[in-house]
Amino acid sequence: MTVVKGIEISGRNSELLGAPTLDFLLSLERRFGERRRELLGARKAKKGFDFLPETASVRSGDWKIAPVPAVLLDRRVEITGPTDAKMVINALNSGANVFMADCEDSLAPSWENVIGGQEALFKAVRKTLTFESPEGKQYKLNEKTALLFVRPRGWHLEEAHVKVDGRPMSGGLFDFGVFFFHNAKEQLARGVGPFFYLPKLESHLEARLWNDVFAFAEEALGVPRGSIKATVLIETLPAAFEMDEILYELREHSAGLNCGRWDYIFSFIKKQPDVLLPDRSQLTMDKGFLRAYAQKLIQTCHRRGAHAMGGMAAQIPIKDDPDANEIALGRVRADKEREAKDGHDGTWVAHPGLVPVAKAIFDAHMKGQNQLSVLRQDVNVTREDLLRVPEGTRTEDGLRHNVRVGVRYLEAWLRGQGCVPLFNLMEDAATAEISRAQVWQQVRHQVITAEKLDQVMNEELASATGGKFIEAKALFRSLSTADRFEEFLTLPAYQRLLASEA
Repeated sequence: MTVVKGIEISGRNSELLGAPTLDFLLSLERRFGERRRELLGARKAKKGFDFLPETASVRSGDWKIAPVPAVLLDRRVEITGPTDAKMVINALNSGANVFMADCEDSLAPSWENVIGGQEALFKAVRKTLTFESPEGKQYKLNEKTALLFVRPRGWHLEEAHVKVDGRPMSGGLFDFGVFFFHNAKEQLARGVGPFFYLPKLESHLEARLWNDVFAFAEEALGVPRGSIKATVLIETLPAAFEMDEILYELREHSAGLNCGRWDYIFSFIKKQPDVLLPDRSQLTMDKGFLRAYAQKLIQTCHRRGAHAMGGMAAQIPIKDDPDANEIALGRVRADKEREAKDGHDGTWVAHPGLVPVAKAIFDAHMKGQNQLSVLRQDVNVTREDLLRVPEGTRTEDGLRHNVRVGVRYLEAWLRGQGCVPLFNLMEDAATAEISRAQVWQQVRHQVITAEKLDQVMNEELASATGGKFIEAKALFRSLSTADRFEEFLTLPAYQRLLASEA
């Protein structure tokens, strides 16, 4: 184990964690760690939702982000997934324009997953990554692959296996730091990076922190200023009111914004616990606050010369039921057609089988590399629009689906699997957050009782035994019936994950 004064690693060692890497991580945490903690505190102090009067000049100003490299001009289909070797190979080979390697919502952060993922990405950058399945099937990278983006963890998450001056390091700084230290110059030499996605931001000040991290990292490693390009996921309600400001803070490093729809729904619930939403299945992007925020995102990005990326299609192919599969693909086509016609410059899918479906839609409606010329001057989104709840119902079927998904996802997460196919959808932490948040709301507002929840859990999960189901059921119930809403389910779940590693 490499020893550097001030930083302590627990868990297996890796060649990626030599003394120079640890020195770099140490400098990142010491320089930016306290500021991160202060900004997390500011989240709790924030009350109400509106456009900021103090940044009105940014919103009205005539400015644009710095130009992106030519390789980033066409991003019509992006695929996402965790960083295990098989997933990385399949995603990079999928035919998508971009693969977002996810160190966050689709990765359960056991140390093996975290450091093993960094090792896989190191090899992927150099085109040396291979994988052999237990059945003996060989996987290797094609000559032409998708562009690699990396999503580090959000500001709220810490890496318990890495302590700086006795306290856990920021998970986001660790993920970014290890990847950037080892791969930035290699990617620049190949003309394909370094590119990142930034999750869970709640303010332009949090974007400013990332921009300062980027500038510091570039200078520290002798990388040209502005080399890093990052797309911000607008997936929190506060961030929807600061899209211009977020782009402005990152303008020398920006690669646009993305509609992180599932986390956005979760944030809408979390930030307004007294506003009851319809069933998750009824919360579609053509209605209410979701429609408003997607339209505003396109308008804001294109005014600033930035890409406006669409949301995730979580469907996965249904191989044993052609009729059901065609219905699911029909939903995907309709969703992607809406995005393309609205002016999005690309979209997300969760499964390689959906890449050609999404690509066909964007090829038909987006003849150029992007739609930056579609300025959407017809859009006028107000505060009220961004807070408008769509009509819909809350049904027992919706409750039962939330229980089925939420508990099964947590069980897989506690086993170290953060991306889980359930009921023909690819679920990650964001969709599980919606499930438990909606149940918590219904218990809080006495739409259902705790006894009713217990009954539904017993009925829906009667056959769910073994594995981590006892822990998952207990955690889901405690989160759903707690007096105080837990900010993120991954925080208490992480403590259980750590305990299982001990």
